[in-house]
Amino acid sequence: SEEEYGNVSLWKIFVSALKHIRNAFILKYCMYSVLLSPINYRKIRPILWRWMGAKVGKNCFIGYEVWVDMTNTNLIEIEDHVHIANRCLLLCHQRDLSNYHIGDDYAKLKYNKSKIVLKKGCLIGMNSMILPGVPVGEGAIVGAGSLVTKDIPPWKIATGRPAKVVKKIESRN
Repeated sequence: SEEEYGNVSLWKIFVSALKHIRNAFILKYCMYSVLLSPINYRKIRPILWRWMGAKVGKNCFIGYEVWVDMTNTNLIEIEDHVHIANRCLLLCHQRDLSNYHIGDDYAKLKYNKSKIVLKKGCLIGMNSMILPGVPVGEGAIVGAGSLVTKDIPPWKIATGRPAKVVKKIESRN
């Protein structure tokens, strides 16, 4: 919105542009590189995501074509042993529609920016989308093609658009 970007200096624009170019280059590498592909998912991509500003734990798997909100990577926290399957999208910002009315200019709406937390050992299924401010609990599984709009509790399986809990993961006897 004009309110958000109205007070910007040339220096801030330059620094922001350099950061975005760097992150775009890193993200492009994360998506399409076949170089060192055996270690790309578990070693290289997590390191590159850390360089972009995300907090990424140990032994994480980041699949092919996983898109990240590259202007807000500092709002992404991925704990240890998290698996993000191919073609997922993690969004940390969206327009605030709470005060949007007929005749309003959508482009002037402010953004809500919120952290995404993927807790230890969770799995995000292929082609899923995680929206801002949504934590996925420890050991939880998000089914393929899901749209996660609300918190997913620990040790639950959630699927659908929007994702809903469909099963509880039981303890091993």
